[in-house]
Amino acid sequence: MDQYYPALAEALRTRLALIANHQLRDQDQAAHLAKLKEAAERIDLLVRQLPKDADPRLAHYLQKQSFSKALEWLEHMWGAG
Repeated sequence: MDQYYPALAEALRTRLALIANHQLRDQDQAAHLAKLKEAAERIDLLVRQLPKDADPRLAHYLQKQSFSKALEWLEHMWGAG
């Protein structure tokens, strides 16, 4: 599990960066959507692997898809930066 939280943080960063990438969205909507789907699948996989002893706040953020809050929690608690 040593690599779980950094991997989750990276997946969340990737998704958030893709959402903010208006240039890609405007230039190639299909590619943008495909990358968003890939990022979502990666996050879904990691969420399913969430450790049983994970902090309830993190689990809540992930369940509600509050990915910015989840990333902030990870960076604060785990230094996953």
